[in-house]
Amino acid sequence: MSRIYLDWNATAPLRPEARAAMADALDVIGNPSSVHAEGRAAKMLLERAREQLAEALGAAQSDIVFTSGATEAAALALAGRGLACAGIEHDCVRVWCDETLQAGRDGQVAPPDPASATLQLANSETGVIQTLPPGLAISDLTQGFGKIPFAFDWLGIRAGMVSAHKLGGPRGIGALVLAAGEDREALLRGGGQESGRRAGTENLAAIAGFAAAAAAAQRDLAGGMVERLAEMRDHLMDRLEIAEGITMFPGRDSPRLPQTLSILTPGWKGETQVMQMDLAGFAVSAGSACSSGKVRESGVLRAMGVAGQDAGCALRVSFGGTTTREDLDRFADAWLSARARWQGKQGR
Repeated sequence: MSRIYLDWNATAPLRPEARAAMADALDVIGNPSSVHAEGRAAKMLLERAREQLAEALGAAQSDIVFTSGATEAAALALAGRGLACAGIEHDCVRVWCDETLQAGRDGQVAPPDPASATLQLANSETGVIQTLPPGLAISDLTQGFGKIPFAFDWLGIRAGMVSAHKLGGPRGIGALVLAAGEDREALLRGGGQESGRRAGTENLAAIAGFAAAAAAAQRDLAGGMVERLAEMRDHLMDRLEIAEGITMFPGRDSPRLPQTLSILTPGWKGETQVMQMDLAGFAVSAGSACSSGKVRESGVLRAMGVAGQDAGCALRVSFGGTTTREDLDRFADAWLSARARWQGKQGR
């Protein structure tokens, strides 16, 4: 039987709209910074993509800075600011922050001083969605963009980060989004591209793919994708709860991304589960993919109060628009069978 990909939060399959836009952009030979006709054509394509992405984000075109991904966007947004954050944040955010905020067992965080804090919109491991407080300094929008509806201009934040490959665009391209009047000093200096905020010739093909994927994701949202995927997530959770109740679902009491399910079985290592499911034909993960290929205890779950080694016993299932209910049922059958074998070895 064919393999089933259930690790969309790590990277989503490339959307056909993105593939087509990238192929067209590769035929544009000019450098967007050149003044001749070919350069002007490249510049026109670049700004059209920026406008398309701005429309999908609900932001101003002039306030989007293209970067190599959300990690670089986080550095550009956060470097030298000394903001507070919680342990649920992605490592690329935590490295720039003072980890002084506390997350509840439901994954929610309430910064006492939002203007001095950064708080993600949605968590990649649990899917927990935050209610961003008014006046928040910065938010990592990466896992929410294209998966739940929002408009940057309505969030009331000063800056946000997004990434293409989480919503079906190419890898290696992202953006920093700035509120009106907000600016950042370039970390990469030289050519003065991106209005002086990020030097280096723009990756035109990737940018075109990013914009096309973002537009396609917004069409999916308008077409009821959230409701359909949330029903599938809840169906999978119901399937996995039918056996003896030793498995938990971190974040289940909070609003969550519609296509993300965290599955925690104390004592059964996430690494073991990932390997067993891989052999059974399913691509899943034990948490964030940004750990140099290593499976380790989840800092997110530790921050949510999951004790000791149990923080290393979670499995994440994430899916998307091409996933079917049958795919999830097949996964549930394989996982329940593996869990029964593990329970047998534990003498349970």
